Amino acid sequence: MKLGFSTLALFMKSLEEMLKIASKDGFQLIEILCEGPYWPRRLLENKSFIESLESYDVELFLHAPTIDLNPASINQGIREETKKQTMETIELAYNIGATTITTHPGLIHRKEERIRNMALEFAKETLKDCSIYAEDLGVKLSIENMPGRYSYLCNNPREHEEFIKACECSATVDIGHANTTGDLENFFKIENIAYYHINDNNGKKDEHLPVGEGNLNLKLLKNVKKGIIELNNYENVLKSKSRIKKLIEKL
Repeated sequence: MKLGFSTLALFMKSLEEMLKIASKDGFQLIEILCEGPYWPRRLLENKSFIESLESYDVELFLHAPTIDLNPASINQGIREETKKQTMETIELAYNIGATTITTHPGLIHRKEERIRNMALEFAKETLKDCSIYAEDLGVKLSIENMPGRYSYLCNNPREHEEFIKACECSATVDIGHANTTGDLENFFKIENIAYYHINDNNGKKDEHLPVGEGNLNLKLLKNVKKGIIELNNYENVLKSKSRIKKLIEKL
């Protein structure tokens, strides 16, 4: 298993410092969370940042901005801005040699079936355009599953798989999100999984606990080839890395 972490755990440090930490602690992957100071449009203008990445032997993933954005929005202007910023993330991936970008499928704000069905079609249309653009640039677009709540799209394995097929893209399986759905094992059966987000919870809500501190069936981690530990605290990232390594040795 190749392991990495989300830069969420080191938020507000410089990206070069985060890459140094990743290399020092033996991580093979890193997922850059493109929010706030790491906004793709800003990073695309920073030529020295792009050049500095060449000295690190770590596979790069990007997580597109999702705060205040929504590919499933009923508002066309929000969808168009979401598509624009997702495509800018794809351009950033192309420029820095990142192999994959992950984004969210969207959500609804009125819990009605007709609204949800409309939102699903809007989201597929928005992200299909992004997937085509990514393919043209040799970058992989990957859609993440969401926690088990009606307002979230891709909140179960069937819908997640149907969604990525419609968008002709890959899947990022967030194991913690999947654990809240009551159908965790079937997420591992989805075809064309790019990589996994690894975090734990008690099966009721999305808590992003360190591995081993919730009720996640840790034996399922044997199926993970590439995993990003997604936690808010770097100390917990290292704790989870150690536990995963020990677990894999026993399996």
